[in-house]
Amino acid sequence: MKRALPSSFYNSLTLAGGAVAAVSFGLVLFLMLLESLSAAPKPYMGVIAFVLLPAILVLGLLLALVGVIREHRRLRAGRPSEMHLPRVDMNDPRHRRAFLYVAGGLILLLLFSAFGSYQAYEHTDSDQFCGETCHKVMAPEYTAYQYSAHARVGCVKCHIGPGADWFVRSKLSGTYQVYATLFNKYPRPIPTPIENLRPAQETCEQCHWPMHFYSEKLLVNTYFLQDEHNTRWSLNLLVKIGGGNSEAGPTSGIHWHMNIANQVTYAPADSTRQVIPWVQVRRPDGSVSVYRSSDNPVSDEEVAKLPKRKMDCIDCHNRPTHIYHPPARSVDHVMALGWVDPALPSIKSLAVKALEMPYATQQGALDSIGAFIEESYRTQYPQVAATQHAAIEQAIGEVRKIYARNYFPEMQVSWRRFPDNIGHMYYPGCFRCHDGKHLSEEGKVLSRDCNTCHTILAEELSNDKLRLSLDGVEYKHPVDIGDAWKETNCSDCHSAQ
Repeated sequence: MKRALPSSFYNSLTLAGGAVAAVSFGLVLFLMLLESLSAAPKPYMGVIAFVLLPAILVLGLLLALVGVIREHRRLRAGRPSEMHLPRVDMNDPRHRRAFLYVAGGLILLLLFSAFGSYQAYEHTDSDQFCGETCHKVMAPEYTAYQYSAHARVGCVKCHIGPGADWFVRSKLSGTYQVYATLFNKYPRPIPTPIENLRPAQETCEQCHWPMHFYSEKLLVNTYFLQDEHNTRWSLNLLVKIGGGNSEAGPTSGIHWHMNIANQVTYAPADSTRQVIPWVQVRRPDGSVSVYRSSDNPVSDEEVAKLPKRKMDCIDCHNRPTHIYHPPARSVDHVMALGWVDPALPSIKSLAVKALEMPYATQQGALDSIGAFIEESYRTQYPQVAATQHAAIEQAIGEVRKIYARNYFPEMQVSWRRFPDNIGHMYYPGCFRCHDGKHLSEEGKVLSRDCNTCHTILAEELSNDKLRLSLDGVEYKHPVDIGDAWKETNCSDCHSAQ
């Protein structure tokens, strides 16, 4: 019988490679069909349909080519073919049964391969895959994610998004991460910011649209001083949200930076983008202003060597999901809710101290936190320890929860290693640029005036009178430090809490 292909194609290696390529091609078509029929494109479709399966297909074709070359050389050398295809006679009952078994097995193999590929794809698209497959490595990020405002938004929605292009880019950059995880060479903690993250316009702004940020927002902050009486301090702020649509309200607030008609570009001097010596603002009328820091002066040659970044959502909202909260703020929160009794003397300072002690493991920390707080009350306030045991135990439980959500000593993760650029209390945040020390050639200053971004409507210490005005009141530091707060960044002191 005349063969359809040259004799060199008929060898075991070529046939095996061709089978692998054919199965891979069939699965690619199957997954592409699923994708076209899906209402919501799946970000991880790219890993199988456009990266993994095509790679296997190419490997199969290469095997087939190697088999052809190898068999061609054998035939030219005069050696007999290493393979003779079996003869199948469908009139022979034995051949017929064997053919049916083999054909049925191949069909089942294809079906199970398609089902398995789809299930694998579904799993890689899940948050559990992102957070639990490499449990020890990603435990801090996954824990923080579960308690964040975006806990119902899938990991891949922000880190990759739909389509193959950004998927391939992110996965190519993550190839080393797989190697580092397998061979225990990953950094501790995992560094941020992520370099190859999809632009915020293609992720954040699919839900949060700057054109419709407007007006003001009332923000009530409750703090407790670290004194014996846990003195309560409240601060009511009217935050000037602003936005990008003049028809919807003022555009001069915080989100002026994200008005699409304004373009803010900056040059960070460090990898964490906390030191910003150079800022450029391009306005709708085409005018451009460049602001340089007098604290960190840089020449034009130095600026040319620094990386430039166009400002977007992530430059301020840099911890939208994986947030590790400062201990003082976390304890303030549970005390304001009444979950920790503010009547317990010095509970604010004791809780913060317990959280900030160095621990080798998380379990060791949880055990030590209880022992430290109990021992502190037994020695400093024995009467309270005897009469308020239930309140102390409840406080210990809440402090342990704070630690479990924000500290991961095995990965060297804590709030200190991951600055949150919203605000300016515990990190430089807004003051990275708005520190009053960034000057333009025209003499303009990036102001650090409190009223630039918010108005203080009310301020009250529990041992002082309420200060209230709809026009705004002048800020008064709860501890008398004179006018030092006007020149010193909040984080210079509060980063120690």
